[in-house]
Amino acid sequence: MAAKKILLLTGDFAEDYETMVPFQALLAVGHTVHAVCPGKKKGDKVKTAIHDFEGDQTYTEKPGHQFALNADFAEANPDDYDALVIAGGRAPEYLRLDPQVIALVRGFAHADKPIAAVCHGAQLLAAADVIRGKRVSAYPACAPEVKMAGGEYADIPVDQAVTDGNLVTAPAWPAHPQWIAQFLKRLGTDIAL
Repeated sequence: MAAKKILLLTGDFAEDYETMVPFQALLAVGHTVHAVCPGKKKGDKVKTAIHDFEGDQTYTEKPGHQFALNADFAEANPDDYDALVIAGGRAPEYLRLDPQVIALVRGFAHADKPIAAVCHGAQLLAAADVIRGKRVSAYPACAPEVKMAGGEYADIPVDQAVTDGNLVTAPAWPAHPQWIAQFLKRLGTDIAL
């Protein structure tokens, strides 16, 4: 297996698990992962939020960890990476307003590079107009955005994921085993036990 160079896009109040788990899992199997956030540099931190499903009408939110970035957003170029990971949580809501973020997502999509997005990460995919005609999962509250952007919303269980071409998407962090496994497959990562 050839190690890949992966860009992970996150931000303040991104979901804690949806930032930390893919970052650590991809590193654990030998890939290089650069975690970035617009307006922040290597060594800066983002505040994460822990989202949980406790029987309320929507998820609950609690303070998460301070996640240290290991690369500069200003230097991120899709040509330098093999794939993109987009963390969910509240960060995609405001990151989609940044033209540089949209250009970055489009750069990966137009080069047909693997993109893994979880939960509200679909908001970035929709804003970048890269899901037209694709089957995409997301947190259910993002279903209207997926549909308005021309995507087919995949209403799947919270612990499942879906791959359509270069996109690997999932509703939320309970899908990590499926989401990360499908993303690794799309990367060509072969793990033998």
